[in-house]
Amino acid sequence: MTPYLTEPRAWQESWDRQQEAYLPDREHRLAAVLDVVDAVAGGGAPRVLDLAGGTGSISLRALARFPGAEVTLLDLDPVLLAIATASLGDRAAIVNADLNRPEWTAALPRAGFDAVLTATALHWLTPERLSTLYAEIRTVLRPGGVLVNADHMPDDGLPGLTERLVARADAGRDARYAAGAVLSWRDWWDRLADDPVLGPLLAQRRAVYPDGHHVEWLPPVSWHLEALRAAGFREVGTVWRGGADAAVAAVA
Repeated sequence: MTPYLTEPRAWQESWDRQQEAYLPDREHRLAAVLDVVDAVAGGGAPRVLDLAGGTGSISLRALARFPGAEVTLLDLDPVLLAIATASLGDRAAIVNADLNRPEWTAALPRAGFDAVLTATALHWLTPERLSTLYAEIRTVLRPGGVLVNADHMPDDGLPGLTERLVARADAGRDARYAAGAVLSWRDWWDRLADDPVLGPLLAQRRAVYPDGHHVEWLPPVSWHLEALRAAGFREVGTVWRGGADAAVAAVA
């Protein structure tokens, strides 16, 4: 059994700050994602699947906003799952499963979710696998349930402006790194290697991802909308945009 992580809040905060260097409007996008859940749940206690949920950033915010929510977090990364498990405790079901395999649905404790939420997490899947995954997600939603995927999804009609927006964001992030205001992705993992609980899990992580983890396949928003329609969702559209990023929603 993995030793208990004694300071999960510190690592969760560190992860959030590292992610915000890439996504300065991260809290705004996550709030917009939860607005969709609120609309679907109708003020009740939603059943939420945090897909590729990592350290539990979405799950923690969902539980804060909907105290009675029934939350399930699914991921494969042993390091991030250790942080999520320690942070969430018994407030969420934690599932270790690989989204590259269709069997991931069988690992869930239930189906019939009101919402499946994911953010900046599915861009490492191949186009073929993501198309299929969208169809699989529809099967674990209740009728009328919703999938929301927030990621880098540029607007097809604004290629030049998008390029300038991305360059502006990159310059701001580099300035923050240079000033020591936040850890980079690589620095975060280097710092984690010194933790007595999380550090030893890095070997397990390398076994899970022997060829690395980030494919960084980032199609425009139109690709996602077409793939969601092809997956059988009856309503598909964009519910949030910030610069080159967007959140698409699909109603089962």
